[in-house]
Amino acid sequence: QPTRTDTMILLTLDPVGKTMGMLTIPRDLWVPIPGLSKDIEDRINTAHFFGDLYKYPGGGPALAKKTVQYNLGVPVHYYVRIDFKGFEKIVDAMGGVTINVEKAIRDNEYPDGNYGTISIYIPAGLQQMDGETALRYVRTRHADSDFGRTRRQLQFLLAMRNQALKINILTKLP
Repeated sequence: QPTRTDTMILLTLDPVGKTMGMLTIPRDLWVPIPGLSKDIEDRINTAHFFGDLYKYPGGGPALAKKTVQYNLGVPVHYYVRIDFKGFEKIVDAMGGVTINVEKAIRDNEYPDGNYGTISIYIPAGLQQMDGETALRYVRTRHADSDFGRTRRQLQFLLAMRNQALKINILTKLP
């Protein structure tokens, strides 16, 4: 079943300088989606959906990569696609991830996975998050905005990377 991307983060790595950079692409960014038989302009997060729906060669990931390159002028050589359950499994396989929650998060409209909503609360301060809590932390946007959501996602990815390096678990992740 075709799906939209929930989050798109462009990662650049410089193995010589040993640096990396991350750019979050706003999922509601309105762009032309190239490579289909008809011209489509839509939110960038729909490129993956259309790639699967219209059976684009390589499917959703290939059209999402092409759309990013077309609109941002940056070639995308590789991609990682993780669904919500996969994200939770990775965090749980790491024994959870410790993160400093800058301000308490309350979201009374968090999606419950069945087209409904639930209320979530994550207190401020240092938190050891399991997969389910981590997913809620990086997905919520009603507590502040998409910009707050983006900031939390980047913060969480860096915390995951640091923890994975510290416990040397990268080769053991599912």
